[in-house]
Amino acid sequence: MSKSKRLILIVAPLCIIAGLALSLPMLDHNHEQLETLAELAAPASAEAAEPSAQKYTCGMHPFIITDAPGLCPICNMELTPLKTTGGDPAAKPSGERRIKYWVAPMDPTYIRSEPGKSPMGMDLVPVYEDEAASGSIIAIDPVTSQNMGVRTAPVTRKDLSRTIRTVGLIGYEEPKQFSVNSKIDGWVERLYVNQIGQFVKKGAPLLELYSPALVSAQEEFLLARNNSLALVDSPFPEIADGAKRLLDASRRRLKLWDISDRQVARLENTGEVAKTLTLYAPYNGIVTTKMVREGQFIKSGMEMLALSDISKVWVYADIYEYEMPWVKLGQKARIILPYVGSQPIESTVSYIYPFVEPKTRTVKARFEIKNPDFTLKPDMYVNVRLESEPVKNALTVPVEAVLHSGEKKTVFIALGEGKFEPREVRTGVQSEAGDLEIVQGVLEGERVVVSAQFMLDSESKLREAIQKMLEPKAPPAEHPGHSGAQEVNRPDDLFSDDQQQGGNEALDDLFEEDGAGKVKSKK
Repeated sequence: MSKSKRLILIVAPLCIIAGLALSLPMLDHNHEQLETLAELAAPASAEAAEPSAQKYTCGMHPFIITDAPGLCPICNMELTPLKTTGGDPAAKPSGERRIKYWVAPMDPTYIRSEPGKSPMGMDLVPVYEDEAASGSIIAIDPVTSQNMGVRTAPVTRKDLSRTIRTVGLIGYEEPKQFSVNSKIDGWVERLYVNQIGQFVKKGAPLLELYSPALVSAQEEFLLARNNSLALVDSPFPEIADGAKRLLDASRRRLKLWDISDRQVARLENTGEVAKTLTLYAPYNGIVTTKMVREGQFIKSGMEMLALSDISKVWVYADIYEYEMPWVKLGQKARIILPYVGSQPIESTVSYIYPFVEPKTRTVKARFEIKNPDFTLKPDMYVNVRLESEPVKNALTVPVEAVLHSGEKKTVFIALGEGKFEPREVRTGVQSEAGDLEIVQGVLEGERVVVSAQFMLDSESKLREAIQKMLEPKAPPAEHPGHSGAQEVNRPDDLFSDDQQQGGNEALDDLFEEDGAGKVKSKK
């Protein structure tokens, strides 16, 4: 080995040993400085660990919450003190707490005064006086409550009823509408009924129709009659029966063309062929449509007249969708005519149509009324009053007490001493007097707020959001004195005895010799 290499091997360890000797006093000095800083910072950190009793927030930006007063960093407005609420966990009393009611875990509207099971089979959860099932309990001093105009009303039980007022339209009785047409081609020789609205009795003549096919049919009938009379004494029974069957077929064809029995009998007795066929009214009624004139040629199947019997009429009343729970079959109603001094007509709901009118968004209810003197005219408007059956012993609140926000309906319960609790509810029918049925969500005897609920609702939602953003004020009971985050952040814990010993071991391990006597470093 050369001299230069030997010098390097001797000088290098000496330099390393000298450097380590010089660095140890500096480490001791730095450790003393860090301990001094830790002692100075420990009171400050302990003071910071204790939350301030008063918080401050911005009225425009409620997520800005500080421990000291000042200005909002966003809008530069002065921060206002944050009030504590009854729903704050830190404000809960340490003594025995009283249970207000029991609520279902999955349905905040299902509340009971006693423990039990929810409709889903789960155990009811108690709600204490300082808690709220939804939202956050708020407290308002009496002066502010008076300035806001807060009024309350009790939750009571009563019978609910409603009188539905709507407009009805008189229409024809559909089964008593008839169409008069001809089954053969021909010309109208005479028109007995030539006015729309004319009253027609059953069996009255309507018109006379000339048809060449009808004349031929009458002549064929007379030939069949004469042939049957000539062969009635034939020695061959088959021939007599054939002639009789031919006569019957001719008579049946005339009847199928709406020739009456009286006309066929006259033709058979007199043997005279009639030029025209008279059509008679099949029912009583009035002429609602006239599509024919004298001398007009008509085709078979063409509608000539339309008759409607108005001795009994139908009244169609429009019922809005939200009023449908109050309307039942057989329900009594009063039909009020627009005439001055007219007496109401008593009727009942005979049919409720199973569809909604797309233009008016209403459901039609039908009433059948007798009209012997034709007082009720089709297409006339009338007033309809429906007396609904009362809902017995319903739990009710004033309708203005319920806040509608999308799918949720909320009321505010007055707890006394200026405290109000938001409560989600389910509603039922509404009476004419302004009472609303509460299906679930309140108990009898509680008082609900009927005015200024919007301000209470915004305040409750704001307080609830702020409570969710605030950090817990007290550490968990199982870790008294400090939390895991404080152990990491305390400066005096950075250089504990265990860490110093570990640091020295790590320092000794930086350099070690290998088997060949060479020094190597660890990374």
